[in-house]
Amino acid sequence: MTFHNAHVTSTVCTPSRYTFLTGRYAGSSTFPTYTSLFPKGSQGLPGFNVGLEADNMNVGRVLAENGYATGFVGKYHLDIEYKGDAAEAAGLHEVKKDASYTDTLNRQFSENEKRYREMIKQRGFTWAKNIYWANLKAPFKGHNPEWTIQAALEFIDHHSEGPFYLHYATTLLHGPNGEWHRSLMEKERVTGEGIIEQPLKVMPPRRSVMDRIRKAGLTKNEAGYLWMDDSLGMLLDKLDEHGIADNTIVVFISDHGSNKKGSLFKTRGTEVPCLIRWPKVIPAGAICHELIQNTDFVPTWFDLTRAKVPAGYRIDGVSLAPLFANPDAPVRDYVYGEMGAARSIKTQEWNYISLRYSKDQIEALQTSRAARITKSMLGLSGGISRSARGHPGAFDVDQLYHLGRDPNEQQNLAADPKFKRQLDRMQRLLINELKRFPHRPFGEFIPGGNAAPRQASEAVLEHLRKASDAAIKQPRQEKRRANRKTREERKRRS
Repeated sequence: MTFHNAHVTSTVCTPSRYTFLTGRYAGSSTFPTYTSLFPKGSQGLPGFNVGLEADNMNVGRVLAENGYATGFVGKYHLDIEYKGDAAEAAGLHEVKKDASYTDTLNRQFSENEKRYREMIKQRGFTWAKNIYWANLKAPFKGHNPEWTIQAALEFIDHHSEGPFYLHYATTLLHGPNGEWHRSLMEKERVTGEGIIEQPLKVMPPRRSVMDRIRKAGLTKNEAGYLWMDDSLGMLLDKLDEHGIADNTIVVFISDHGSNKKGSLFKTRGTEVPCLIRWPKVIPAGAICHELIQNTDFVPTWFDLTRAKVPAGYRIDGVSLAPLFANPDAPVRDYVYGEMGAARSIKTQEWNYISLRYSKDQIEALQTSRAARITKSMLGLSGGISRSARGHPGAFDVDQLYHLGRDPNEQQNLAADPKFKRQLDRMQRLLINELKRFPHRPFGEFIPGGNAAPRQASEAVLEHLRKASDAAIKQPRQEKRRANRKTREERKRRS
């Protein structure tokens, strides 16, 4: 079944992964980092600050307690990057950013990966292997789907006789096109446990990827997609080999879009590709246009497995199981989004985005740290991020887009009196969703604590708009200066 209206609630990997593994909004997290940054009673700013809680209210633990083997392979990125004393206390070696390669560092990196496995098991998973704790970084920066799929295949081999849940998180397609290509062509031995002695031979030869790309009339910019497909093909073949494909559910989905990463715009932002394969139940070629979001996967697994869920387990999603039988019957009327200071509600036809900054953020802009705070607000966790370019309304405090007539979200209708009733309706839906967060104010919608009203955010957004324009203009000016300097140099030489 291909889902043409699938969304994630947050558009950077950490909060999105949290939701995939818990069925909860990241803004409801009680992870110590999050609650220390945003104490109870204050507005939360979900981003790279959440993680799986110590109470293990997550899918790995619950399904394990219901008789499932639960495995985790690949990129985790749901905890802090341990440094200094914290690394030592966790039994880890600190690996500094962009460190130079040494044999000692390689050994330490390998030892860290073994420790990461144990840390994930402490969160309730019964099995973990070949883990990337966070984003790739030098001197071990390089995608290696052979390394991750090898562990996934091993998990299936070991658990094919009983029920299992495998969370396989490939690092592809993270990073720019050039990074995939360099990894493909130059970094066969670079893995999440350091540089290994010999390349792995578990997938089609790497050199064949570019051959097949060229034969298809494509370019190296598509290499990462084909390479990822090769790894998925290995997994599907393994299910066939064990004769369990018909009654194994396979989900293929991204944790966020690319071009609008860090924002709550729809296309290549919250909207993601999603396919679900279950031959025993879902007919081949099925299509669904109904709204779903990533809060919905965990309650679906609990529903289908008839799992006994611990008392107090918060779930913000709904089961998708009814869609497998009838893909045209809605399971929800709207989807919710949250990213930094932004919140959104999307229906089939409309997208409403609200930007409300906390008093703490506003006051920080009046201090000597203003430049750093501005950069943070415009960064991936701020709520605007990559939408600053290409969306005229990206810096408006309230935004309303008609997705049917304006799929690229270029015309903000929030200030148009003709659409006031629609704006009011979307804001009521947002309030309904915000009420699900006890002791978490947000702007004037849920007043209190450090929440600030609409007018205060308008001034902040005008400041951010000017800062963004200056940041966009500066590289252009630098490029023009460099070109002028090159021309003058050529003239002198002639």
